Amino acid sequence: MSTKQENNPLHGITLEMAVTRLVEHYGWEGLAQKIKINCFKSDPSINSSLKFLRKTQWARDKVESLYLYTFEKKSPRGNAKVTPRAKA
Repeated sequence: MSTKQENNPLHGITLEMAVTRLVEHYGWEGLAQKIKINCFKSDPSINSSLKFLRKTQWARDKVESLYLYTFEKKSPRGNAKVTPRAKA
């Protein structure tokens, strides 16, 4: 039996997919600037980052929030869409 998760924007996105896509988008240095955790700063790799993130919920929450903000255009604090600011 398949469970639909319509209210879960991360449904079907693995942690590995999220980290990989964020690294492709920001690079390790950019990701370390966005989320200040050592696994992105000191000798970073996908495997070492996944190991840390799977054990550390607050860090995983930050990665998931940044993923949603970057690729799903969702606010990191809720379900509201992020609207671009008008240029003056």
